[in-house]
Amino acid sequence: MNKERVCAYIDLNNLRHNIEEIHRCNPNADIMCVIKADAYGHGSIEFAKILEEYDYVYGFAVATSDEGIELRINGISKPILVLGYTFKSSYHSMITYSIMPTIISYDMAKDFDDECKKMGCSINVHIKIDTGMGRIGFRDNEDDLNEISRINELSNIKLQGIFTHFAKADEKDLSYARKQLDTFHDVINKLSDKGICFDIIHAANSASIIQFKEASFDMVRAGIILYGLWPSDEVSHLVDIRPIMSIKSHVVYVKEIEKGDSISYGGTFIAPERMKVATIPVGYGDGYSRGLSNKGYVLINGHKADIIGRVCMDQFMVDVTGIDVNVLDEVTLLGTEGDYTITMEELGDMSGRFNYEFACDIGKRIPRVYVQDRS
Repeated sequence: MNKERVCAYIDLNNLRHNIEEIHRCNPNADIMCVIKADAYGHGSIEFAKILEEYDYVYGFAVATSDEGIELRINGISKPILVLGYTFKSSYHSMITYSIMPTIISYDMAKDFDDECKKMGCSINVHIKIDTGMGRIGFRDNEDDLNEISRINELSNIKLQGIFTHFAKADEKDLSYARKQLDTFHDVINKLSDKGICFDIIHAANSASIIQFKEASFDMVRAGIILYGLWPSDEVSHLVDIRPIMSIKSHVVYVKEIEKGDSISYGGTFIAPERMKVATIPVGYGDGYSRGLSNKGYVLINGHKADIIGRVCMDQFMVDVTGIDVNVLDEVTLLGTEGDYTITMEELGDMSGRFNYEFACDIGKRIPRVYVQDRS
């Protein structure tokens, strides 16, 4: 794949720094690394191979069984948990590859138990408790807790873990998160009274790791901060996390335009004066958001160059008036050049999205190059 058109550089030294920093913040808790959506667009296989080296990394969380199977096929041996719903057609392969499901109903657990009996094996599972997120999971009521008791009686199901997920842990006001935590404690205590205990209890997500440490329990789930990105602009920057991805391209065309000339689809930019314009061979087909049209900027030769006109599928244009620019000069779309830095958070804000979404949408047309300094 051509790396001159556009390339994402992944700094594995910063990945190592981030996992070590997360451990420093929560030294008594193991870490489950959330590498769903191809590690938020960074490359799940490459990341898992590095993160497996750390003793305090318990394992990995993914969103689908296919994501987990891909990790197993590529040699990842630590525990893998599917955080979301698993369809029945995937049960056999999950058991085959020792991928743990999240259990959200008795019927689901019974079907897994039946499949295990056919295969002559057992499986570890984690129980999901909905304490206020409103997605999936058991609630804090008698009927749901009785369902968990029935699951505990299944012979081929091992209730290894129990977890919940916070809806507002990335806000300054943690009152809702504390209410969720109280509910989670209540469920754990009620199940304990029924003689049901778990090897692993986990609740803390990235925001909680930073600012809600009473939710750490046995294990924390590190997602967005693993990649050097912030959960929200309300979360205090109390940890030293470093961005892992930068994106570079090159100028492919430079021209002069006259006052009144228009740029790109719809003519949304009209030159107010004579200008110099450069074309960059990247577009929304690569995940570089159309929302950056007439809003974003790039870095060229140490200068900011504003995007003018609409971002096309494969190209966009920038104003390079007053900048010494030639064809094939390097362009920074994400990262640092000279005195300036473009962050994923800034790209999200400018495009009307947020950093998680922008990272996940960076397309497969952009090759990833993994950079590591062993010195």
